[in-house]
Amino acid sequence: MNDIFQLTLILVASLVATLFARRIRIPAVVGQILIGIVLAPAALGWLHGGHTIEVLSEIGVILLMFLAGLESDLSVLKKNFKPALLVALAGVLVPLLVFWGVTALMGYAFSTAIFYGIVFAATSVSITVEVLQEYGKLSTKAGSIILGAAVVDDILAVLALSIFTSANSSSGNLPQQFFMEFLFLVFLVLVHKSVPKIWRFVEKLPIYAKNTTAALILCLVLSLLADAAGMSAVIGSFFAGLALSQTDVSHKIEEYSSAIAYVVFIPVFFVSIAISVTFESIFEQPLLILFFTLLAVLTKFIPAYFIGKSTGLTTSESALVGTGMVSRGEMALIIAQIGLASQVINSDIYSELVIVIILSTLIAPFLIKQSLKKGIS
Repeated sequence: MNDIFQLTLILVASLVATLFARRIRIPAVVGQILIGIVLAPAALGWLHGGHTIEVLSEIGVILLMFLAGLESDLSVLKKNFKPALLVALAGVLVPLLVFWGVTALMGYAFSTAIFYGIVFAATSVSITVEVLQEYGKLSTKAGSIILGAAVVDDILAVLALSIFTSANSSSGNLPQQFFMEFLFLVFLVLVHKSVPKIWRFVEKLPIYAKNTTAALILCLVLSLLADAAGMSAVIGSFFAGLALSQTDVSHKIEEYSSAIAYVVFIPVFFVSIAISVTFESIFEQPLLILFFTLLAVLTKFIPAYFIGKSTGLTTSESALVGTGMVSRGEMALIIAQIGLASQVINSDIYSELVIVIILSTLIAPFLIKQSLKKGIS
């Protein structure tokens, strides 16, 4: 019954936080993350997580990215592939090199310094997607660049992590890892081309909600395959949604899937982000935390902004792309957890990383909202 209590608490708290956030005109996702911090062990201690909450949270981020794929305009994504690729490359290389260099100068061990760079090279588009959906800007030119860049960014961050973990282990399975990831990407292309034909068969099935059922199965299968290939599960779910956006029933799938996702799974994901947070680092090294948070924001915003400007975007569009890449969220948390589990970092550095990740995640929606005030067409 403890899991049911926690789920009930999360849903009630999420509802209250969303209403309060709308009342004071801040992005709803900020309210949900903040209420998660209040309920987490580091504060009131009412929310402790556990396997059930972890699973529901994982499904939440998978469904969020699936819906982002469904809402995406493939023609706009293709049209903006070049700026998205440039934003992604800069968004990985700049934080990787800057954090590596800064932490090395501060006396961190070589492997720890590189790991810092990899953690902050990651981008979590889930927070950005939620805010852009809330304000109806996901399918804009800037929104498409952010989505495309974030997917490529995830792939590059996973590749960097693969190289790092292989170099620090005796298994030497890096070529196999690259081959698996390449096979998965080829498979995604085949799925993308096959879905319209497959759906003509699905629509003939005498089953209730057949389109949504088949769509969710495809979403979960591609997520599982992405994870098996050593990549982020959200890459699989995003491409599942993108493939289904070609079908005539995509709007119906989106409507039904949204009802499932936003009632339970997505609120659990946002509220539970803060469960692992401890605040000792803030009190012990506040200036260091502030410095790393500022660095985390600038190393994503500045390269994305200037690449946006160089590819013909307006100032407000470039600012939206820059702010849309700031959030680290679950991708960075996962990488940090891998580092702790493999003993690349200790618990103190892990807490330090988690605090900076959470702060950058909280700041991002406010920055995005400020960019949206400039008016994106």
